[in-house]
Amino acid sequence: MYPLDRVKAQVKRLYETNPQIHLNVSLSRPRLSLQNTQAVIKGVYAHIFTIEETESGFPQCHTLQYADLLTGHIVILELKETKNL
Repeated sequence: MYPLDRVKAQVKRLYETNPQIHLNVSLSRPRLSLQNTQAVIKGVYAHIFTIEETESGFPQCHTLQYADLLTGHIVILELKETKNL
């Protein structure tokens, strides 16, 4: 299984079992910076997944790419914890 396919499967498993996640995001385009932010995975698709976060006080949806998980621009803390086990 390729690393990207493994990441997709992990995100899909989180979406199906417990979509409440905490994540760190550092993207320049679009400009997005979140640190240990609680979010909900709203959708899982072939090349992207969507989350909803309320850090600013109102719900905001963001579309994220699986490749950003591989490069470290996005870190889902629940996935990081399971890797350490």
